[in-house]
Amino acid sequence: MSTVKVKCPGTVANLVCGFDILGLALHEPADIMEVKLLDEPRVIIHNRDAYNLPTEPEKNVAGVVFLSVMERIGGHTGFEVTIEKHIKPGSGIGSSAASAAGAAVAANHLLGNIFTSDEVVQFAMNGEKLASGVKHADNIAPCILGGISLIRSIHPLDIVSIPSPDLYVTVIHPQIEVRTSDARQILKQQVLLKDAIRQWGNIAGLVTGFMKNDYDLIGRSLEDVIIEPVRSILIPGFDEVKRKCKEAGALGGGISGSGPSIFMLSKDDSTAKAVESVMQEVYNKIGIDYHTYVTMINKKGVEIVAGY
Repeated sequence: MSTVKVKCPGTVANLVCGFDILGLALHEPADIMEVKLLDEPRVIIHNRDAYNLPTEPEKNVAGVVFLSVMERIGGHTGFEVTIEKHIKPGSGIGSSAASAAGAAVAANHLLGNIFTSDEVVQFAMNGEKLASGVKHADNIAPCILGGISLIRSIHPLDIVSIPSPDLYVTVIHPQIEVRTSDARQILKQQVLLKDAIRQWGNIAGLVTGFMKNDYDLIGRSLEDVIIEPVRSILIPGFDEVKRKCKEAGALGGGISGSGPSIFMLSKDDSTAKAVESVMQEVYNKIGIDYHTYVTMINKKGVEIVAGY
């Protein structure tokens, strides 16, 4: 096999209280990447979308992943990739992670799966560093592994897959851009101990709620007293969306990644669709264009859809 096609899912990082340590994969939206092995050490990038992303490997999140794989294996192997993005850059639903994860998984597959899942995640994290300036895995890990991931540690890498009920996820993506690097710069560098204690309780409660299928505990734990109060000022209508979605029956939710997308978790499809209607009403009133998705947690992660 010299060519492989992969489907790379969007992701929701942080899950409100788990900044940089929690994330989940979505069924939709998803990018498509076709990767071909080359018998020369170079990376060729083609974009099949309207986002005009860089094609120089050193400036492209997928490109730097391929370069890191090539540096590890040596020799005369390279990669040619065609990227069809359906996850808009700057959306907050893991656009850069999808490209980086897809590149890492496809490269490993074409090379005969010579790397462990942790090594694949580490390769993909190089793409996130290019995109945001920081190697974080809360999008990368669930994108590759599927489901919900807890990143206990980056150095050394320690990823724990968290079981969960089959939750529905409603996402609204206002058509404004919030750059991850910018959203990080506005964060406080110090937090009060009482806020840290409350945040730790919410993280522990959320993980426990997922593992015990305790919807009430999940809902109570979807609270952020450190990051969300700062970042939400970048997202018009955020407070109203969150309040009305919970009134419509959502368990809870908040900013997806660094925003501007907002996500909500629900127990069933009918509630998830009611939450979508609430989100749409708020942004119709504000007058900001948007896209919405009603989907579920993707348990597979990056998926090989064809190989030849």
